[in-house]
Amino acid sequence: MTETQNISAERTDIVDLLAERRHFLRFTAQNLTDEQANTRSTVSELTVGGLIKHVTQVEKGWQQFARGEGHVMADVDWENPTGGQVEAFQNGFRLVDGETLEWAVAEYERTGAVTDELVRTLDLDVAYELPEAPWQPPGVFWTVRRVFLHIAAETAQHTGHADIIRESIDGQKSMG
Repeated sequence: MTETQNISAERTDIVDLLAERRHFLRFTAQNLTDEQANTRSTVSELTVGGLIKHVTQVEKGWQQFARGEGHVMADVDWENPTGGQVEAFQNGFRLVDGETLEWAVAEYERTGAVTDELVRTLDLDVAYELPEAPWQPPGVFWTVRRVFLHIAAETAQHTGHADIIRESIDGQKSMG
């Protein structure tokens, strides 16, 4: 197999992995009403609709990072966040006025299509420094490849959260 074929296979694998993870998150939300999608069914603040919105926003931030445009988290003052930063963070985990589950899923699909195109076109070996955060020391670099794998991992993690919330709402399970 040539190097070009290996790269194409790698990119195909990443796109397929992302598609599979996204499918399960969307599947968890299928046939929910907007009210159900915004229902807290556990002690957590999380909702199915809010998780889809959050995963979408996070994926957009990683798209920016993968293109070499920095990361949205770089501008957060972790010791003294402004009221607007706190409110935006909290609203990133719930559907707010005017937002519906249908809108959130459509935005998620549009965002996924952009990521898939970046997987196909960006140099996966380029690395950028992650922004400092309470959980991230300075001087850590991630390749674009790792960013896409992280998106898949984060999607899978939040799909598990959504699955628990959904099962608590009406008993539906994503698997089994």
